[in-house]
Amino acid sequence: MYFDGESLQCPTLQPGSVITGGYMAVMADLSKLLDREYEDKSLAELVKAPVSALAGVSEGDAKLLKEAFRINTVGDMGRNKYFRTATALVDLADSTK
Repeated sequence: MYFDGESLQCPTLQPGSVITGGYMAVMADLSKLLDREYEDKSLAELVKAPVSALAGVSEGDAKLLKEAFRINTVGDMGRNKYFRTATALVDLADSTK
């Protein structure tokens, strides 16, 4: 499947078939990944939340991330080129096992 910005095209359908519009509902239990006060926040709110909203990331850790990488929010961390590169390398290495 691929998305061209307007429609979703699926190779398992008849050639030229196109699925258009709508959203896909996704349920995920993020409670083990977030501090309690952030468990009921929307994804948009979580991306804007401080990195200390992530379970296991302390205020001290957040301060160090800010000093080292200018990371203030969960979104900053997720978009950081070093974190993304490391994740991509691990995913590639794991996919070759």
